[in-house]
Amino acid sequence: MTLTKGLKFLTVSGILLSLLSSCDNYTKIAKRASIEQKYQYAITAFEKGQYNRALPILEELITVYRGTANWEKVLYYYAYCNYNTNDFILAAYHFKSFVKQFPTSAKAEECAYMNAYCYYLTSPAYSLDQTDTKLALKELQNFVNLYPKSSRLEEANSIVTKLRAKLELKACEIARQYYSMYNYKSAIVSIGNFVKDFPDSKYVEEMNFVLFKAHYSLTINSIDSKRPERLKLTIEAYLRFIDKYPQSPWLKDAEVLYNLALKMKDKYKITLS
Repeated sequence: MTLTKGLKFLTVSGILLSLLSSCDNYTKIAKRASIEQKYQYAITAFEKGQYNRALPILEELITVYRGTANWEKVLYYYAYCNYNTNDFILAAYHFKSFVKQFPTSAKAEECAYMNAYCYYLTSPAYSLDQTDTKLALKELQNFVNLYPKSSRLEEANSIVTKLRAKLELKACEIARQYYSMYNYKSAIVSIGNFVKDFPDSKYVEEMNFVLFKAHYSLTINSIDSKRPERLKLTIEAYLRFIDKYPQSPWLKDAEVLYNLALKMKDKYKITLS
């Protein structure tokens, strides 16, 4: 290294160290540093874990370096800056953007996974809106489709199980709530959707019992002209329930309602198929 180059290197390094050690904000850094110095500053700040300092610089450099050799690294670090400052929605967007811009990159698989993982982190408690949960499941499925041999597959499948369990409980609670609010028609529809979407759920037996109760309650609260058809559906729901769950803990309760339903059966001259 020549003396001139050595002095130049020390000068640039000195500026970067000064910027990193000072409390200068983004505006002061922008005034004092060249594009290359900003780049070096942002990379150094990121690698030191100073994500809030690196973030605004990287945001500027995304546009400056678009289409250049440094663009991949800038976009990658920028996505992780958002992730490490807990802006998971924006991080997900930029991780996905990275995969789109650099599909053959060695980091593409990682970023595709992180895109889905960010949505997983924003997935709220089951009692709240589950839009982000569904987005996470969608992105995880996309990840599995793109990288079926990924080393992250086991972790991805584990997260899918957790997210589906949340949606499962949400759907179950909705059906329960409809029934408790005497909205029997909606309860019947919700339970039908639940059984279709989660046929192996641990709540399926309970849901089939609630379905029978909802049919019975709808029948006895109907006008006389609608009772025959609804009573037939009630009896059929009971027969399906005991056929599937002959040892159910809800069997005695179901039998009480079924016997009451049978008393109405002859009155309406119902014939079962």
